Formats: sequence, structure tokens, C-alpha cells
Amino acid sequence: HTNPHQGNFVRTIENAIQFGNPVLLENVPESLDPILESILLKQIVISGGVATIRLGDATIEYDKNFRLYITTKLRNPHYPPELCVKVNLLNFMATADGLQDQMLGRVVAMEQRELELQRQQLIVEDAENQRQLKEIEDKILFLLKNAKGNILDDEVLIDTLGDSKKTSNIIQDKVKIAEQTQARIAKVRMGYVPVAFQASQLFFCIADLASVDPMYQYSLDWYISLYETSIEAADKAKVLDDRLRNLNDCFTYMLYRNVCRSLFEKDKLLFSFLLTTKIMLGQKALDSAEVRFFLQGSTSMDLAEPNPFSWLSDRAWNDILALDHMPAFKGFKDEYKVDGKKWEAVMESNTPAMLVNEMVGDKYDTFKKLCILRCVRPDVVVPSVQNFIAEAMGVKFIEPPQFDMKECFGDSKCTTPLIFVLTPGAAPMNELSKLAEDMGFGSKLLAISLGQGQGPIAENAIQDAADKGTWVCLQNCHLSISWMPQLEKICEEFSEDTLHPNFRLWLTSEPSPSFPAFVLQNGVKMTMEPAKGMRANLLGSLQQVDDAQFDTCARRNEFKKMLFGLCFFHASVRERRKFGPLGWNIQYVFSPPDLRISMDQLRIFLNDLKPSDPIPFAALAYLVGECNYGGRVTDDKDRRCIMNILDDFYTPKVLDETYKFSDSGTYFAPPPGTLENFREYVRSLPFHEGPEVFGLHDNANISCAISETNALLDTALSLQPRSLGGEGKSWGETLDDLAKDISSRLPPMFDIEKALIMFPVRYDESMNTVLTQELIRFNRLIEEVTITLTDVQKAIKGLVLMSMELEQMGNSMVIGKVPALWASVAYPSLKPLGPWVTDLLDRITFLNDWMTKGTSPNVFWVSGFFFTQAFITGTLQNFARKYATPIDKAEFDFRVLTRSEMKVAVDQKPKDGAYMRGLFLEGARWDFDHHFITESLPRELFIAMPFIHLEPKMRADVPVVEGVPEQYTGSVNGTAHVYMCPVYKTSFRQGTLSTTGHSTNFVMFIRVPMAKEHKQKHWIKRGVAMLTQLDS
Repeated sequence: HTNPHQGNFVRTIENAIQFGNPVLLENVPESLDPILESILLKQIVISGGVATIRLGDATIEYDKNFRLYITTKLRNPHYPPELCVKVNLLNFMATADGLQDQMLGRVVAMEQRELELQRQQLIVEDAENQRQLKEIEDKILFLLKNAKGNILDDEVLIDTLGDSKKTSNIIQDKVKIAEQTQARIAKVRMGYVPVAFQASQLFFCIADLASVDPMYQYSLDWYISLYETSIEAADKAKVLDDRLRNLNDCFTYMLYRNVCRSLFEKDKLLFSFLLTTKIMLGQKALDSAEVRFFLQGSTSMDLAEPNPFSWLSDRAWNDILALDHMPAFKGFKDEYKVDGKKWEAVMESNTPAMLVNEMVGDKYDTFKKLCILRCVRPDVVVPSVQNFIAEAMGVKFIEPPQFDMKECFGDSKCTTPLIFVLTPGAAPMNELSKLAEDMGFGSKLLAISLGQGQGPIAENAIQDAADKGTWVCLQNCHLSISWMPQLEKICEEFSEDTLHPNFRLWLTSEPSPSFPAFVLQNGVKMTMEPAKGMRANLLGSLQQVDDAQFDTCARRNEFKKMLFGLCFFHASVRERRKFGPLGWNIQYVFSPPDLRISMDQLRIFLNDLKPSDPIPFAALAYLVGECNYGGRVTDDKDRRCIMNILDDFYTPKVLDETYKFSDSGTYFAPPPGTLENFREYVRSLPFHEGPEVFGLHDNANISCAISETNALLDTALSLQPRSLGGEGKSWGETLDDLAKDISSRLPPMFDIEKALIMFPVRYDESMNTVLTQELIRFNRLIEEVTITLTDVQKAIKGLVLMSMELEQMGNSMVIGKVPALWASVAYPSLKPLGPWVTDLLDRITFLNDWMTKGTSPNVFWVSGFFFTQAFITGTLQNFARKYATPIDKAEFDFRVLTRSEMKVAVDQKPKDGAYMRGLFLEGARWDFDHHFITESLPRELFIAMPFIHLEPKMRADVPVVEGVPEQYTGSVNGTAHVYMCPVYKTSFRQGTLSTTGHSTNFVMFIRVPMAKEHKQKHWIKRGVAMLTQLDS
């Protein structure tokens, strides 16, 4: 056998072809080496009576006994049709029934060893008996065929018939005894079926995890080995039912512990949930339709009934209507309408799960209550899922075991690589060095950081360590992708016969799809993540400081205060990431070296000062905010944010004992003392900080919780089997219905020629060009949607091939997601399929109305544009051409309209510029009475903004924004007291720079009035922005 990564694989195949040997080509990717083409096509040429075939540049003799077998370990490979017709494809994936039978054999062999041996003996005996009967049968037939004359005179034949009768009777007696024994054995085996069933089900639970992260790969051999270990470890019991329960409990928890240590924190609850639902579905304690609803919600395009309450979102009402279709929830929507006041209290409550529990009582079980919460309060689903798991499986399944490197080492052998799966900022070498010291390998651990040219050095080190029984650690495998096949080959050749028993190979890598599957499946995986939370972050940062450095600075007191401020800044910028786009547009990785260099610079600067010199706060802030940390920040809005956050810590105020880092007063720089005093203060801080410490509104917690819920449910949904869609329909039926429904709603494409006649290119009206360009873009999208919907309907009927793209499109549609085929030619949007289609139709209607009226609307729906920047540029261009001024001397001023002005705007265009509607404010709300932005109301995540007047003026006439240039907030001499509010197309906020020079997400800054007591910094830290559309 060979594999494509081995250098001599062609030579191996060449020899096999000549000598007629079979070849097993293992672990092939989705594309085969072109050199195999002639073999797959069997391009055999008879030359001089000898069969030959061309392989590469050589022509070799072909032996007809040659066979080529090819295997892959890819979970769901897609081979092109042209390859499929050249080979016979066989699916050797483990099936649930096959695996159950295998597991049953294992458990019975270990539990009832004698019975299993007896069963195997019976199988052998049965085969032998069958062989004897066949021999007798063949002999009689032979004699009958060759008998001459009267058969009755043939003594040999008569004697043979007599012997066969006796033998047959003896065998029949044996068969009867065997059948009785088989029945007894089968009865005992049947008793263990529940254990085998659960074990086979749970294997598919972990097999699916590879689609969550490429590093989550586990082999069946490893799984069976763990299964057998758990059978030995489970508590004994005299009653079979008790023993079965012990076996199941022991294996399930052992599997949870072993898999958990190789999962990132974000996926541990997901795994617990998958385990729980898999077991309960197997026990028929859960309805699969209810599980799918819980993960997916409603996929309906429209509201079947109008929403009866103003405080209830359409999305929540749609989910309630879908829930009402379930047999167990019949009549739920009517109950909801009747108890509207109580349900409104649930929407406002801080303990909604408890209120729902009181309201519905025992009518619904815990999972059904989860389904209700999923509809009305998605922000509390994650803690409710934890409670559900604790109730069904026990608290230990929501308390992941603490990381124990010694235990992981104990589970390894010399042939087992140990793999640290890292997140940025994690540093396993300290822990590994400590373990090496404890195990007496302190001087026998060699660490090699992989990179260009390090491969041969690593190979020699592994060979040397394998002979001497030392340890090797290869760091950052993800940076040496080209060498990974060689690493796989080395690990495949590991054998206990050739390796020193003390040898260990340690590997560190960030998640990478190129990491060898063989190493992952056969190694011991451990995840390493930096600690979460402000308290843990601060303690970790203070661990980097030693007492000598802490007390030897020339300006000791100032250094200690500013050092603590720097550590707090480091923790703040790292922990802001959990709030998603409210924290940072892009998820930056701020690492310990960023903090270390900033600490060193702080010490150097302060040591160089004379006692009377002022501290250069501006220079220090520049180094930290623009270089050390700012060097990672690529988004200008994030750069503005980081400089404003830093201003809270690198400020003269930090030296004042009364200065607090946040409004709560809990967080401050403690009085200069010893390093241990600082650590004691940090240990006294809360384990879980609120959003206020980051300058965010309390509502940020809700946004964070909803994101967590969506991530959990979406990932779990992607791992569900696709056999059933909604309401018991098959995948194909559900997809076909959806495709027909969407097709029936789509309008015909726009008549571009007619539009160009009605709206010709005019010097004084740039909006004509904006409109025609929008129509072209929407036509492209309508065409793509129409063609792919037609193709997928044909593919379901078998009229055309179901390509990988169409299959992926179907999978997305069935779970209510927008297909990638459509998204690639559409505008940015995070909406699910139903709202996305509705939004598309609304946009088309907006453009249709514009065309029908023959003139641009009085108020533009800014959300309806495909390319919003074209509308903005067009508005500015109209102004510049009207007043014959260069466009680069014109600039926008903005005015948010009052209620009375909005009524006028509907019927009358402005003198200059344009009115626009459709923007939503996130992180704050608009105060109509005082005409400025103010704090959000509790649980109010977004509010619709009033109309805004895009008012072009000459640049000299637009007042300068007041602010601090270093913080990117304006000019010290500015007079406009406004917040420069960024506008994005979606709540994701992150975009890429397109070829037009515009971001794919960021639109523009809008000046928004704010209260006198507020500065821009307040709203910047709040993450306040406007969006052109919501996510639902």
C-alpha cells in the first residue's frame, strides 16, 4: 500500500502493474494525480502480443491481475462526474446498524466472555456442519451421475446414502442443540442492545464535530478503545438493568471528559447539548420535529396571521405560529393572545425562564419550555439549555473538567502524538516545561518552532528522541503546511517495536484544515485558551511582572499606577471582543507580547525622566495606541475606538487616588504598594464584569446573549441529518415547495431599455444614472435566483444533475438560510431566507415605484439601494453641478428632521440634497423632544431613526466638529457639538475594501447632535452606529 504523499508512490504502482500485484492507494484528496489517468481509463495497448500501458513518460508491461484500490478519509468528498465514471465508488462509512452490532459484540465479549466464545465456537461448528452436508450432497450427486445400470444394485451408492442419512441426522441434532444455545445467547445479547445502541449513536455525535472545526477529528479505533476502557471502569451490579445503566453512564461521561479537553470553550456546551439530544432521541424521550424547530425556528416566508401586539417582534410571532403547528402545542397561539399581558411581562422580565415555568406549569416538559423561550426570549436560551442538560444528564455535563496535562500525558503512549490546539494568545510551553520538570524530563525536552527550512531539523530531532527516549515539541505546525504530509508519514510509521517507551512527540497548532487527519485522529488533543474575563486577564497580566521590575523604576509611584492602567487597558481591549461588532468591527488578537513591549516602553520612558519632568502621556499613548496595539487595528472606526479607550488609562487623572475607570466605582488603580497588594485587589474584583466597565450600555449583554444563542443553534442545526424537513416532509419535498413559493413571488426582470429612455443620462440629474445602474444590478440578482430555482426543481425530479452547488443551495434553503449562490451576487444582508425574500421584493417595489412615477422619490429609502454609495455621490454631484463648483469643495452636513418636518418632507423635496429614511440606530436612541441622541431604554437594541436630510454645502460653510485630533474625534477649535456616527449596511459592520475604493459594509459618517454633557468618546465606547437594515 502507498499514499500520494510518499515520494515513491509512482514507483510502487509501476512495479505492481508489471508483476500483477494489487495496490491500495490510501488517503487521497478530492483530486487525483494526473499520472493515474491512463490506469483509470485502462489505456492498454497490445504491442507485439504484449499488453503495455503508459505511466508518465515510461511504457511498461501490463499484467491483467493488477488491481488498484483507492481509499479516502474525507468525511464527505465530492468527486467530479468525470472521475466517478472511471471508477467503482463504494461507501465504506460506518452505519448506525453496523456499528451497533460491532459495539454489541465488544460489550458481550467483555461482559459475558464465555458466552461470546461459545457463540463464536457455534459459528465455526455451524460452518463445519454445512461443509460436511455439502460434501455428502456433492458425493451423492457424483455417484448418481456416474451410476451404471440399476441404481439399487450400486452398493457404494446405497452405503453412501445410508451414511449420509446417519450423518445428516447427527448434524440435524447438533443444529437443534446449537439453535437452542444460539437462542439463549441471543437473549443474553439482546439484554446489552441498549448499551450498544447508545454507543453507536454517540459515535456519530463526535464524527459530525469535524465540520465545526477541522481539529475536532476522532477515529473509530480511539472510540472503541475508550468504550472498552469504560466497560472495565463502570461499577459492577448484580441486576442487569443496573449494570446497563452504569455502563451507559460511565461511557457517556468518559466520552464527555475526553472530548471536552479537545474542544474550545465556545463548543463545550454545544457538545453537551448534542450528547443530550442524541441520547434522548434514541430513548424516544424527545420528538425530532421539536428539536428541529428549536434549532431552526420558523422558515415561513410570511406571517400566516397578523401580529396582535406592538411589543412583539414579527419574527417572534412567526415562530409562535410555527410552534402552534406542532401537535404538542396545538392552540398555543390562542393562549398567547389571551394571556398577552402576562407574556408582555415575560418580554420585560429579568427572569423570563422562571415566569414561563410558572405560567405553563407541568403542561409542557423542560424541552418544550425551551422551544417557547426560543420564540419569545432568545437571549436566555443558553442558560436555559444549560439547565435542560443539567436536569436530563446531571450537572457534571455542564461543568467541563479542568485542564490536566498530567492526565493527558497518562493517556498517551510513545506512538501517540500529543497535540495542543491553540487560540491566539495561548502559551502551552510554560505548562509543558513544568510537566517535563515534574516528570524528570526538564533537560530532555527539545522545542523546535516550525517554519521555512525547519522540516529536516524536526525530522532529525524526532529520530534522535525516538532512539534516546526524550521529548520533542514542534511548535506552530499551522505555519508549516507544506511539511505536514511528511509529519503524517512519520507518525504513520510509529511502532512500539522501534520507539523508546519514554519518547513523546508534542505538537502545537492553531486550527488548520491542512493539519493531518491521521495525527488528529490518533493523537491526544488538548485545547489551550487564554483565561476569560477582566479579573482573570488582569491576574494573567500581573503574572508577567516580577517584583524587581515593579519596584526599581525611577518614578516608582507613577509607574505602578500607569502599569496597572496599562494592564487594565489590555484586559479591556481583549474582553470587548465578546460583544461582537459592538466591541470591535474586526476581531483583533491582542496578545501578551503587545502588553510586554508597552510595559518595557513605559519603564524606559519614566526612567529617562528627571524628577521635575512631566510625564509624556501623549508620546506613550501614541506608542501603545498607534504602534503596539494600533499596529494590529486595520479599521479606522476601531482605531478611533482604541485611542478613546486608551485615553481613560494614559491620562494624568490615573495618578489621582479618587479616579475610577468606570461609573460603578468598582474598578480603579489601587494605591501604589507591593505587587502582591495589586494582585489581592484584582482577586477581590467580580468574576463576571458588566458591560459598563467597557463603556457599553447594559443592553450590550442582551446583544451578546442573542449572538451566543444564534451561534449555538446555527451550529447544532448544521449538524442535524437532512432526512426530514418541516412538518414531516422529505428534504426534496420541502425544497421543492420552497422553490415554487419563491419563484411564484419573483417579478419579471426590469426593462433596462425602457428605463434608459425614461431616465436618460442628464448633467443636472445624476439620480437617473443611479437608478439605471441599480436596475442592472437587481436584474443580475433576479436572473440568478430564477435560474437556480428552476435548476434545483429539475434536479429534484432527476431531470438534471444535482451538482454540489445546487445541493448546498438546497441545504441552505431547507434550514432557512440564504444560499451562497445568491449571496455572491446580492447586496450584503444577514437576514434569514424568509425576511431576505420579503426584503428583496420590497427593494424591487421601491425601484418599480420610482420608474412608474417617472421621477425620483421625495424621500429615498436608503436601505433599498444595492450600492448605497452611488446614491450619496449622486446627491453631492447634483449639488456641485447645480452651483458649478468642484465636487471636492462640497461636503455633506446633516439634519435629523422633527416630526412636523417629516410630514412636509413626504410631499416636498428639499431645495438641495435629499431626504432619506430607513436607518436604524444601535447602542443609543433618538430623543424627539430634545433633538439629540440619548441612552437606550432597557431591552431596546435598535430604534428606527427619523428622516435625515443629506444637505450638501460648500466645505467652508460646514462647521468643524469639536474633539481631539489624536483620538480621531475632530478639532480642538471645532464648534459642532455632534457625534460622528458611522453608518453600516449590516450589523456585522466588518467589510472589505472593494475595487471601487468603497467598503462593502461601511457607508459614511453622519453628524448626529448630542447632549452638552456628553463628548464623542462616550458614544464611541458605546459602539453607537446606524444600520441600513436589521438582521430579521
